[in-house]
Amino acid sequence: MHFTLTDDFDAVKIAASGQCFRWYPLSDSRCRIFARDRTVVLKQTAPDTLELDCTPEEFQSFWHDYFDFSTDYTAIRASIDPNDHYLSQSAACGQGIRILRQDPFEMLITFLLSQRKSIPAIQKSVEALSRAAGTPIGEADGQTLYAFPTPAQLAALDDDTLAACGLGYRLPYIRQAAQAAAQNPALFDELAALDDAALREKLLSLHGVGPKVAQCVMLFGFHRMDSFPLDVWMNRVMDTHYPNGFPFDRYAPFNGVIQQYLFYFVRAERTGAAN
Repeated sequence: MHFTLTDDFDAVKIAASGQCFRWYPLSDSRCRIFARDRTVVLKQTAPDTLELDCTPEEFQSFWHDYFDFSTDYTAIRASIDPNDHYLSQSAACGQGIRILRQDPFEMLITFLLSQRKSIPAIQKSVEALSRAAGTPIGEADGQTLYAFPTPAQLAALDDDTLAACGLGYRLPYIRQAAQAAAQNPALFDELAALDDAALREKLLSLHGVGPKVAQCVMLFGFHRMDSFPLDVWMNRVMDTHYPNGFPFDRYAPFNGVIQQYLFYFVRAERTGAAN
């Protein structure tokens, strides 16, 4: 099916934004995307046109929400202070990034294992966990496709199997998070009902979750759009360009979108892709 875009969307930038780890490039500028118990192949055939191998009904019932098409990212960019030249450059470079509505359990596990790992290494571990315990959801090119494991599926894996997925020192963090979610199926509904401050505190109480992981899970798993994760890249941005403080009040409740523009731009500057 085809979908006509009326707002910012760039599949390549979203895939490289550091928020999703199961977007896989295919031939002919296509991309296979996994989300919850579904998968779709997407191609951006023009700046304003998407082609997806799903039915219109599935797109409207699932993928439209997943891509967050109800949020006006053009308006968010328009709110940026024109006198803030660095942020204006960042938003222009990152135009097309959207905050995906992803599964909170998958995001918790993904960002727990992301600590001290490169993006390719994170992807390799996430895929290994999916193959080790996830439910088969289809086939492509002779290969079985797997959903990310449920809490119960992940909790059932033994330590040797988990270790083989490249978890390293993060293994006990992953195991405890999976066990907690498996023992309380309502856990993520309960977390979703909390306000931002309470949600952050609950996440920080989990073994292995620090401030950066908590903010990432809030932004990418619970769609708390004011969350502003700080890592090495973002601390460098804050120190270099905002030594007197960042104007969070101006961009509330969309500081998370602003963070993504800054994060994408500072990394693009390093590789020369910002030019």
